[in-house]
Amino acid sequence: MAVTLVNPSGLPEIDVYRQVSVATGSRIVHVAGQVAWDAEGRTVGEGDLAAQVEQCYLNVATALAGVGASFADVVKLTVHVVDWTPEQMPVLLDGIARAAAKLGDTPAAPASLFGVAALDVPEHLVEVEATAVLD
Repeated sequence: MAVTLVNPSGLPEIDVYRQVSVATGSRIVHVAGQVAWDAEGRTVGEGDLAAQVEQCYLNVATALAGVGASFADVVKLTVHVVDWTPEQMPVLLDGIARAAAKLGDTPAAPASLFGVAALDVPEHLVEVEATAVLD
């Protein structure tokens, strides 16, 4: 495996991700920000943050699988949420958990979360991008 996820001593342990990833592979995969579109380009879960988070993570998994990768190869996730407030965290985590249950894998790479004013279309509430490393 090309990726090792670590919580170094002296940093807090976060339930949903590790603080550091160490990659030893030679191919870098950049997945464009995925929004809550299905394969036909229709928005999934309009107005439902958890449903959109779930679809975004499923789309990332599909993109990764398309190049022979999985969440086990991800070294960094970036999440953008429209009009983010900390009170939304349980809903965000619910969406991630729902995707993890479907995928049989919990995304745990280091992650950054950003609140944004808007995304590509008004119906989209979240966008998730990923970087992975393969041997």
